[in-house]
Amino acid sequence: MLVKVCLLALFSLSCTTAGHGGTTFGAGSGGDVFTSSFLVRFRRSIDKQLVHDIASRNGFQNLGELPGSGGKEFHFKHSTLPLVRTRRSISHTRVLKQEPLIHTAVQQPGFKRVKRGFRHAVPLNYIPDKSGAVSSSSPYSSGIGSGVENIPTDPYFPFQWYLKNTGQNGGKAKLDLNVLAAWDQGITGKNITTAIMDDGVDYMHADLKFNYNAEASYDFSSNDPFPYPRYTDDWFNSHGTRCAGEVAAARDNGICGVGVAYDSKIAGIRMLDQPYMTDLIEANSMGHEPHKIHIYSASWGPTDDGKTVDGPRNATMRAIVQGVNEGRNGLGNIYVWASGDGGEEDDCNCDGYAASMWTISINSAINDGQNAHYDESCSSTLASTFSNGAKDPNTGVATTDLYGKCTTTHSGTSAAAPEAAGVFALALEANPTLSWRDMQHLTVLTSKRNSLFDAKNRFHWTMNGVGLEFNHLFGFGVLDAGAMVLLAKKWRTVPPRYHCEAGAITQLHQIPASGSVYLPIKTNACKDSDTEVRYLEHVQAVITANASRRGDLELFLTSPMGTRSMILSKRANDDDRRDGFTKWPFMTTHTWGEYPQGTWILEARFNSKESRSGWIKEFSLVLHGTKDPPYQTLSPASPHSKLAIVKKAHEDKDGN
Repeated sequence: MLVKVCLLALFSLSCTTAGHGGTTFGAGSGGDVFTSSFLVRFRRSIDKQLVHDIASRNGFQNLGELPGSGGKEFHFKHSTLPLVRTRRSISHTRVLKQEPLIHTAVQQPGFKRVKRGFRHAVPLNYIPDKSGAVSSSSPYSSGIGSGVENIPTDPYFPFQWYLKNTGQNGGKAKLDLNVLAAWDQGITGKNITTAIMDDGVDYMHADLKFNYNAEASYDFSSNDPFPYPRYTDDWFNSHGTRCAGEVAAARDNGICGVGVAYDSKIAGIRMLDQPYMTDLIEANSMGHEPHKIHIYSASWGPTDDGKTVDGPRNATMRAIVQGVNEGRNGLGNIYVWASGDGGEEDDCNCDGYAASMWTISINSAINDGQNAHYDESCSSTLASTFSNGAKDPNTGVATTDLYGKCTTTHSGTSAAAPEAAGVFALALEANPTLSWRDMQHLTVLTSKRNSLFDAKNRFHWTMNGVGLEFNHLFGFGVLDAGAMVLLAKKWRTVPPRYHCEAGAITQLHQIPASGSVYLPIKTNACKDSDTEVRYLEHVQAVITANASRRGDLELFLTSPMGTRSMILSKRANDDDRRDGFTKWPFMTTHTWGEYPQGTWILEARFNSKESRSGWIKEFSLVLHGTKDPPYQTLSPASPHSKLAIVKKAHEDKDGN
């Protein structure tokens, strides 16, 4: 399957990087910026010492080979160039190109990547002692369930309602990740490492230091093995440390709270703390130690301003594809992504990281089940966990903080993604042979609707063609660690994955000022070919379009089984009228498990009181899934489980 996956990787790569739909790279004020980094491509694979010599004699530092380049591409940096400049340095590029072995040298543009989550000051009622534990005079010193079996004694555990929701702070009892059910099975994340790709990790924190994996850690901002956060007065670089504690804070040590997978390891990958990101730093981060790292957790992305359309560049996409192809000794790395904090004025399908098939995109809910006010919605979200959003700041996420301290106010979808990473670490301990696709199937089949609801009553729970319930905000529901671990233990790897280029419409179609234009593609899903797809996983609608105001454009994709996905929603802040979308892969997970044969319909319309005009220039449909039934070797524990429902739907269909 490697060849087929690589072919798909090239397709996705071209879609994602061919156009960024009007994104303003760099400073965001109209001009590009360039960094001191260079992508250097050699004519052939050469010895690393020779690469070092070439870099050194030309005044450059070789920062290493890029993932997936076959020994041909390297990251060079020039120490005398400023970190950011407004023009390319032609002279430095020319020096490199004069080397006979160098094919091309490209100075790297800089672009913005932002942390997801709202910053808060340290709570006033927080009273840590010097060790980082909570003092006896603190209101946090008492715990629920003292002496109760399997209840952690950590002082902040009572405030980790997302681990055990008893209704504290006005929450909905039993609305949590159900981690105690996984812990009761003896599963705590042993031998699993999650990399926190962020602004650093305080690996000397007493609640983290014994679960820190130094061998798998690196600082790509400073180019050394010590990803400690850079100090700022406002604690801005506490983000990664807070995320790390959610995954792997130690248990029963009298400090802060406890991690979802408290016996797992965390690695720090510091790469976010710099004025401008580059493709090479992202690529090196996502391809770092792929056989030592099981899960990569990312709580950042393009600017959540409701007008940006952006995604991974070439080297980064290639690193992710190599990770799912070859990482974990061929099983594939798990990439977990926070869906975004742009609220109802943004759409996470315009974020090429969260909307990627290769990542698991996670949204959030608050303690009573409603969506947080900053949650974005999109059809690519697979599942949800928890964050804050209620009036009481202490209903945020309790976790580790900088300098040995603790917090109860970590928030945003930043807080949601690491919780998911912790749940996946539990599943991997339960079954270390799970592939990256197995993890996505487990997520779909074990996530629960529970009490999740849209506070504004916009998006309702809907059932797809094979009986799977989904929501445009929450995906297939909230993660259930106990259920995932149970199913993981008896899981059989799903059949090989194929991709089918199911059809394309290349004629211009005008989008009317009122009403909709409908573009049908009838497909046999590559039947009787080597890439036949009969059972769906991801579906991509790759679209080139423009509009007099891009933010008023809405797109819907309806499957042959009648499932309607909103693949692009109205974005009030997006005033673009020039760039539109260029081969942008809008993705939906809502048709998971469905049969793809038949007619797919793309609907395009404007949601505006003003008169708008636009065109669909190209629409191609790409189906991803299996030829064989994915669950035929599994025996459902309950006739009412999602697994039983989907398996029966497949058997009934195949029996006809």
